[in-house]
Amino acid sequence: MGLFDDLSTILKSKVGMTGIGILLCLVLVSAFTIVFIPLDTYKEWNNPSRWTLFPKSALPSWVNVFLAKKIPEHRLLENIHTTIQTGDNARKIIQSFETDYAFDYFPSDFIYQYTAKYQGTPVLEFDVTRPDGITLHLLSYSLPDLKSRTVFSDKIFSTNESIRKNTLLASNIFAFSVDSMPVEEVIFSKIDTHEVLKGKYTFVVKTSTTDVQSAIHDSKLIIGGKVFGLIGTDEQRRDLAIGLLWGTPLALFIGITVSVASVASGLVYGVFAGYKGGKTDESMMRFNDIIYALPALPFLIILAVTVSNSIFLMIGFLMIFGWVGIAKVSRSMALQIKNRQFVEASKTMGQKSSKIIFKHIIPQIMPYALASIAISVPAAITTEAGLSFLGLGDPSFPTWGQILHDASTHGAVTRGLWWWVIPPGIMITITGLAFVFVGNSLDTSSRIKR
Repeated sequence: MGLFDDLSTILKSKVGMTGIGILLCLVLVSAFTIVFIPLDTYKEWNNPSRWTLFPKSALPSWVNVFLAKKIPEHRLLENIHTTIQTGDNARKIIQSFETDYAFDYFPSDFIYQYTAKYQGTPVLEFDVTRPDGITLHLLSYSLPDLKSRTVFSDKIFSTNESIRKNTLLASNIFAFSVDSMPVEEVIFSKIDTHEVLKGKYTFVVKTSTTDVQSAIHDSKLIIGGKVFGLIGTDEQRRDLAIGLLWGTPLALFIGITVSVASVASGLVYGVFAGYKGGKTDESMMRFNDIIYALPALPFLIILAVTVSNSIFLMIGFLMIFGWVGIAKVSRSMALQIKNRQFVEASKTMGQKSSKIIFKHIIPQIMPYALASIAISVPAAITTEAGLSFLGLGDPSFPTWGQILHDASTHGAVTRGLWWWVIPPGIMITITGLAFVFVGNSLDTSSRIKR
């Protein structure tokens, strides 16, 4: 029976089918991540400036489905409409941002971010039209005077003192005092009661300049909220969904690379020792015992502290410590197989030892090897996760263990930030179970054949 027979046995097993199904889902997630999520999102995982537009420690947006009162969602509004009015030595750029606010709490803040290319001294005006038709003038100010056409970037925060003063000037339209209220609460409040006014808000930014070639690029309006994305954000404002998605191909790469390399080297080493026998077998097994006796985890910790915590160096050391157990078992199996008639016949025909090992002995052990590969993957993944959790992993890669380490560092459990802890733990568990299910099915298949 060959490899296809092993696969057919897995497909006939409910446990094996479950494992295959989970693995297919993980592979699809990995493919989606690599194809559709920009590579720089994980390269800049630890770059604070990359995540400034996101909220801090925000809940997943789907929690609103289970709440009677909806928590405001953090939104990044792109410019939906731009009007350019040009006259004699004058140019006005009008940009509009619309949002349908349907939450039961006030937003935490709002930020207007833009990049302008101009010369001279443009004037920027910032207004908002509420669902009740009232327009509030928020800001008028001059941009820095530039003698030549240059790119200028800036952010306007709701905490801006000029915005605060302008909203207070409109306090007479409200039936209650707004003196001590934050700006965002004044803008999003009903005029008769201190409650959220739901509906469509239109923010308009007008930039007037004498430079007819001036332009506004990459402008966006951020309405601050406390829920964001599929998984939420962490204390450093990073989108945890990005980390979990990129952690999937990284986990599969680490687990499969370490497992395949360890099992392949251990298989060849053990079969060669068992086939040769005598002093060769004795010396090779004594070396195996020495490696087997070495404590892998302390060595990995010392390596990360003294040499490097590179993820590739970690993979290499996991390979070094991962083959010894496979070598022992494959040696014992080779000792049994080498006395069979087809092996003796090959020797009589004068075939080389290498050909006998790779053509006649190793194929007999392949079911065990495949099962070992599948079962070894979770060990490699959890080892990396454990080292990363201890702060000894490679921080430049958003692995699941690294996410758990960051959660532990910021006290996510004690602060109740469950969305920072549970999802990576679930992903590690699901991935490990998938390979265990497949490995158990293969192991059962090999036992039935024997």
